[in-house]
Amino acid sequence: MAEIIQKDGTWTFDGECLRLTPGRDKNVGLLRRTLGELVLPLQALAGISFEQGKKAGRLRLRLRDGADPLLHAAGGRLTEPHDPYQLIVESDRYGVAEYFTEEVRTALLLDQVPSEPVTEYLLPGPSVPLSVSAGDGTVSFDGERVRLEWNWKTEDAKAAAGTRTLAVTDLTAVEWQPASGLENGHLRFHVRHAPTKAPAKYDPNSVELWGFKKDPLMALVAAAVQARLPHPAAPDADGASREPAAPHPAPAHSEDDHDALLRRLRELGELHRSGVLTDEEFTLAKQAILKRM
Repeated sequence: MAEIIQKDGTWTFDGECLRLTPGRDKNVGLLRRTLGELVLPLQALAGISFEQGKKAGRLRLRLRDGADPLLHAAGGRLTEPHDPYQLIVESDRYGVAEYFTEEVRTALLLDQVPSEPVTEYLLPGPSVPLSVSAGDGTVSFDGERVRLEWNWKTEDAKAAAGTRTLAVTDLTAVEWQPASGLENGHLRFHVRHAPTKAPAKYDPNSVELWGFKKDPLMALVAAAVQARLPHPAAPDADGASREPAAPHPAPAHSEDDHDALLRRLRELGELHRSGVLTDEEFTLAKQAILKRM
């Protein structure tokens, strides 16, 4: 058995599975702490790497495409503190990290684990029931139904629709997009026969996200729902493979647009006055925008 224990977490490998346990260090992201321990079968792994740095190194796991509903739902947008497949390694443990890497690589070779994409999820996704409050609403999921409840920050036009309950069987896709730059994020549920191009701010099947602390937890809801939807690479009823979902386009940033920055400042001021932003959050956000100006 190989094991590496760090402030960032503990990784253990018994020859068949990797057990990834997040640490209690303050730098460990909220998503990792909430997700808890992951048990990763060797068959889900495509590779492992170890990168050394002057002060700290990093172990990285690369999963086979389509193996994990969380990675599928996140679409490569999990930032470093929240990525469960990275581990920060202190410089005095580089030898242990190199040994751990070789043990996993050797097992992959001996078991002849292919690196090709898979047609079914090899991880179960986050456990349910699950409930997260962030942005303009609360999303709860019990494994069969999604429940959307609105708060006082929700636009009147969307709140007027009332609490929403969506059966998984009525969903065609789930989309998580974190806030980035001047663009707000969202968690959107695509309902069969009900397409919409409405912004998340007005879409009753979406929660708008503003980049606050609990926003990444919405990725867990997206992953739990994704795990219960048909795998994008699985054959359909006619035996043909479904096309993998196209990656979400990166939001178009207008950070150099002076008018956009001024509008963002006004929005932040309104959120601060209404109590959505604390004094500290408002100050940090305002400073970030002023630097761009």
